[in-house]
Formats: sequence, structure tokens, C-alpha cells
Amino acid sequence: MDPLTWSGSLGPFLNPLMLGTVVVFGVALALNIVMNIVGMRPAEPIVNADHTISYRLGAPDYMLLAMKYAVFVFLGAAVIYILGGIVQPSMQAKGIIGAVGAQFLPVWIALIVTFVVSIKFKRRLGLYGKLFDNLVGMIGFGMVMFWVFTAIFAGMVVTHGPIDVISGLRNDPPGSAVTGVDGAFPYYLLGGDGLGRDVFSRMVMGAREVLTIAPFATLFAFMVGITLGLPAGYMGGRFDTFITFLANLVLAFPVILLFYLLVTPEIIAAGVPVYMAALLFVLPIGFVWVLLYSRYRAQPHIIKWVAVPIVLLLLLFYLGTVFRFDPIVWLATSFIGYLNQGNPVGEWMETTRQAYEPLIGINIDGNLLIVFVSVVFVNSPTVFRIVRGLVLDIKTRDYVAAAQTRGEGSWYIMLWEILPNARGPLIVDFCLRIGYTTILLGTLGFFGLGVDPESPNWGSTINEGRRLLTVYPHPPLPPALALLTMVLGLNLLADGLREESLKD
Repeated sequence: MDPLTWSGSLGPFLNPLMLGTVVVFGVALALNIVMNIVGMRPAEPIVNADHTISYRLGAPDYMLLAMKYAVFVFLGAAVIYILGGIVQPSMQAKGIIGAVGAQFLPVWIALIVTFVVSIKFKRRLGLYGKLFDNLVGMIGFGMVMFWVFTAIFAGMVVTHGPIDVISGLRNDPPGSAVTGVDGAFPYYLLGGDGLGRDVFSRMVMGAREVLTIAPFATLFAFMVGITLGLPAGYMGGRFDTFITFLANLVLAFPVILLFYLLVTPEIIAAGVPVYMAALLFVLPIGFVWVLLYSRYRAQPHIIKWVAVPIVLLLLLFYLGTVFRFDPIVWLATSFIGYLNQGNPVGEWMETTRQAYEPLIGINIDGNLLIVFVSVVFVNSPTVFRIVRGLVLDIKTRDYVAAAQTRGEGSWYIMLWEILPNARGPLIVDFCLRIGYTTILLGTLGFFGLGVDPESPNWGSTINEGRRLLTVYPHPPLPPALALLTMVLGLNLLADGLREESLKD
């Protein structure tokens, strides 16, 4: 089979159009900069005799319009490429761009459904709905959700296994044909890496690797930071001084050095990551309990039948995830083993402890646990300082004084009066912090810290491809662009949320 071209059958028509839009955009941008330097200004509003307002466009305005329409035409051509890839039956006619677009079909469908439903019901969706009145926020949301849906539908999008090796395609360029492998996708759409693995499939599965850790690690960091920041800012005193000192101590420690320490064999053998996980992961459970108890303490039936079961379930998850211990399964397995084998008590307890698997909990391997704990540990102090600063400001408001006058408890005031009124800055920082965490995970993967060497993590993939970057540039570029677009989308989303939250 012949290798694929980038643009397929639509290239002769669309390539000149897209090149023309790039030229128009570049020329208009350069002229706009020159006009601003020489003092030419955009049009100012003119009040007419009938009190209406009109604008007389100047040269800078025409340059901005040219840039705007050039972007629209370029994006329109890209959409035509994707649609062409979906509807055309022949791989040669699709080209690389069309074939890649066709592979992402489940993602496009999910994105369209999400946007249609969200826009239709945006007036009922609070701050999330207001996001769709903000162009920057919508663009950022679309970029983020593209990778979220890619992670969800990764099994349907990939063309090969992320660790499957075809030695004859090592460092082969994009569009290379796969021969001699029965039942495999006929092409490496974005080429092969230094070991003969499919770059496209590794980029897609890398989204799942990143989005498995970044949002949840950030969420845990926020729960830890909120749990400590609320009482520190509201109550003050020695507790505030002590926790603030610890937060500043962690922030002063070099992040990369911390990760190097946590992945050393001696530190792992000493169980330090597990102890850190035990301390950090118990704080969110306390947060949930205090949140529910402070709200429903006057309704014992809700505490008994809702709050207590939720906290017990979280404790089982905590024991199963951190210590690989499930009391229910352990007792059942131990009893059955004792009845069947008749071992002495000490022997059957130890045998059971080593053999059973927790029923409730998440099986996080050692390397992933180290990365997760490290990210939470690094981000928590920053969240703590943000929450503490917000509380110091909000606790002086009249509605807080009114809650104190009603006789509400301190935790009720912190969680149900202060925290909801600090949600705007916290939501914005949450989006930004996921971006920071994504970059941090890419950095860790780049240095090979705490990740499986075979992992399709974007950072490790970039590191593997950089060694031959000047000769074979295609292996590291797709994961680098994926990381770039993901972080850019999170920043644009945060900007949109910030603008809309300020309108509340």
C-alpha cells in the first residue's frame, strides 16, 4: 500500500485556501501593529443628531476584520477536512488529516451533544450555563472537553495498542502503511516512534493517563486545602500560625527535588508515600463528615441514614486504596480459610492478609500512588493560602455576623456561609490548577519520575522522541501539541469562568 498524504483528495482545493488565510492573517497582523505604532486608532463611537450611535471604521478596524474572517475561513476548511474524512470511504481520499478526524468521530458527537444541550438549558445551569455567553470560555471548554471525551472513548479512537510494537515501522513518517500484521489498522496515522509503536494511539491513550490523575489529584488537594484553610482563616490564633508555617515550609521546598526524594528506593522501602497518603487522604473524609454534620445536625435521621453510611463507605475506600485492607472481605476470607484449612490462628490470619483483594477501593500501583500523593502534597499549601485569604475577607461580611447572631456553629458558618461565597475564585483556581498539574505530570513523565517506562504519558512520550528530534520530529510533536492544547483550554476556561463569576 502507498503511504497516505496529509490532505487526501481535498488537498488541491483546500490547501491553497488555508495557505491564503494564513498569509492574510499574517499581513493584517503586521499592518495592524504598524498602524498602532504610528498612532492610528480604531474607530470611536459617534453620537448622531437623533441620539443614535454609529461607527466610522478606520484602517485598523479593517485589519482586525481581515484577521477575524481569515480565522473563520481557516477553521471552516479544517471542518471540511474532518467531514471529508468521515464521509469518504477510501483511506487514500481521506488523507492523514481526514483519517485522524474520522477516528475522533465519537468525540465530535459527544462534543456536539454537550454543546447543544448546554446551550439549550444554559439559563438553568447557573455559572456553568453563563459560560456559554462567553466566547473565550466556550472555546476553552470545548478544548478541555475534547480531551476529556478522548480519554473516555480512547478505546474506540485508537488504531493500535499503545505498547504494540511493529519493528519495521520504527521512526516511520506519518501515513506509513502497516504490512504483514493481520487484522491491524492499515496505517500508522502519525507515524511510528523509536520502538515501532503507533504515535497516534499513544497520544490518545496519554489523555487517559493524564486525566486519570490531574482532576482527582487537584480535587483532593482542594479538599485538603479547604479543610485546613477554613478554620485557619476563621479562627486564627496558634492553629493558623502553625498551619501557615507548615504551608510556607512546603512551598519553599523545590518541587522536583521532592519528587526525586519520593521515588528513591530507600524512601519507598520506608513506606513514606503510604504514610503521606494515609494522612492526606483522611482529611477529605473528615471534610465530608463535617460538611454533612454541620448542615443536618438538627435532623438525626439524615445523620443516621445518610451521613454515617457515606462516611463509612469513604472509610472503606480509604482503607482499600491506601492500605489494601477491606475489613469485611478480610473477615469473610479469614473465616472461610480457617474452616477449610484448619490452620493455626496466626498462620491463617497472615495467609489471608496476603491473599485477599479488597472489594472496595481503587487498586493504585506504587508508582501511581507516589505521583498522586506528591501532586496533592505540592498543591495543598497553595490552595490553603488562597482559602485562608478568602476567609479572612469574607468573615467580616454582614451575613456572617447574622449567622453568628442566630447561634450557628463555627463549622456551619465556614462551610455553608463562607465557602459558597468563595466559590467563584476557587472554581477559577481549580481549572488553572488542573492545568498546572497537567504540566507537572508531563514534567514528571519527561524526567521518568514515578511513571511506568512503557506508559503513554505525554511527558514520557515527549522525552522518548526528543533524542532524535532533529532527524525524526514526528514522535514528540503530537503529545506536545496535546499537552499545549489541554493546558491552553484550561486557561481559557478559567478566564471565561472568572469573567462570568465577577458578574454575580
